Amino acid sequence: MTPLRRRMIQDMQLRNYALNTQKSYIEKIELFAKYFGTSPEHLGLEEIRRYQMYLVFEKKVSISQLRQFIAAARFLYRRTLRRDWAVEHIGYPKRDKKLPEVLTQGEVARVLCALSNHKHRTILMTMYAAGLRVSEVVALLARDIDSQRMVIAVRRANGRKDRYVMLSARLLKTLREYWSVCQPAKYLFPARGACRPMATRTVYRVVRKAATLAGITKHVSPHTLRHCFATHLYEAGVDLRTIQALLGHQSIKTTARYTYISPHAIRSTCSPLDFLEGIEGEPTP
Repeated sequence: MTPLRRRMIQDMQLRNYALNTQKSYIEKIELFAKYFGTSPEHLGLEEIRRYQMYLVFEKKVSISQLRQFIAAARFLYRRTLRRDWAVEHIGYPKRDKKLPEVLTQGEVARVLCALSNHKHRTILMTMYAAGLRVSEVVALLARDIDSQRMVIAVRRANGRKDRYVMLSARLLKTLREYWSVCQPAKYLFPARGACRPMATRTVYRVVRKAATLAGITKHVSPHTLRHCFATHLYEAGVDLRTIQALLGHQSIKTTARYTYISPHAIRSTCSPLDFLEGIEGEPTP
């Protein structure tokens, strides 16, 4: 391990960055250094710009991947190498503001019923019932299920913050049935024959398999179930502030996007055309 790599890892640890974030930043900077064949200490703004153009025009990476590199570069040059020009001159590209894919309640039911594997069906049900991220659901411990208070503790979630979400009575019944069969020791959803949590990539495969078996043609991922959770709550009349707290969003603006993707909310809003008077009948030729 090079001294620069060690120092960058230490700087992230001192700031309590999530382990996944640390791995991502190190990976992005490692690829950056390999592209030029030298340490990032010897590279500057021109090299960063050239590498960004390489990622966009040759590698054709997604906006999300490009932003991950920029975040890593900003941290390295501002925090570890102490070069103040980093933040001012390394800009983020704008995200495409695409509406997320959302399933109907009937489609969610079909996805959940498509699986015969008890653990797989339960983990998908947990994500939808509580609006959890895939990283949050695989990290759940058995003790995080509080049946007395009917809440689930989500620990060290995005932004390193703990929060509570509701524990559905139907989910509790399913979890108890799952417990009696699988009897997990530490993690609620452990990897097969191991004391470590199930890998997130395994959950992705499970979701894709369930969607295929259910005959769903929409693009479905674990995060789709989280979008469904928020959208279906909003359509049921739950206010945005409550949904924001349940999802663990820092900004209400992030939660507000569910007002744009709810067909129910759109259909129930009257057009101003409906309020006009004196326009009845056919138009005059």
